[in-house]
Amino acid sequence: MLTLIGWAQVLTGLGCFVLHTDACAVAAGPSRVIAGAIAMLSAKRVGRHPFAGTFYYWSLVIVFVSMTVLSILRWPLDNHLFTLGILSFATGSIGRAARRNLWTGWPRIHMSGMGLSYVLLLTAFYVDNGPSLPVWKHLPGWSYWLMPSLFGLPILVWALLRHPLVRRTNSAAGPVSNRGHR
Repeated sequence: MLTLIGWAQVLTGLGCFVLHTDACAVAAGPSRVIAGAIAMLSAKRVGRHPFAGTFYYWSLVIVFVSMTVLSILRWPLDNHLFTLGILSFATGSIGRAARRNLWTGWPRIHMSGMGLSYVLLLTAFYVDNGPSLPVWKHLPGWSYWLMPSLFGLPILVWALLRHPLVRRTNSAAGPVSNRGHR
């Protein structure tokens, strides 16, 4: 049977664990946003883009793991953040795997996966922190959910339609055949 001092030690240990987990998320969060922006805006060749993309992905892993722990500890208050985290990690992992394994049509899958991952993590950030941010706290709650998508998805669609890698992959595939369809 735990004494009062024993319970205090357990709660102190749990508190330190939560603070450590939260500190990991706080440290990895801004670096992930910066690395993602660098990867998006840099030339798609050896050097800056793959380095920033790798840094983004591993920051995403850290945020996903810490977010999972924090969501479990704060369940059900943070279950929406858990869902956004799973979706962001899944889309980022698919995007990364498409490029690393050179799947058929990998540029489109890579760009979609990484772009959606970025939008979903920004959404989670604003949903969680928007009410305490200087400009965002004056916006209605629904804007925290929609603003990242309203800005990010049109940019992603534009990139998918215009980026030379995607266009080259589309033209290499040749015209779509209607054989067998009437």
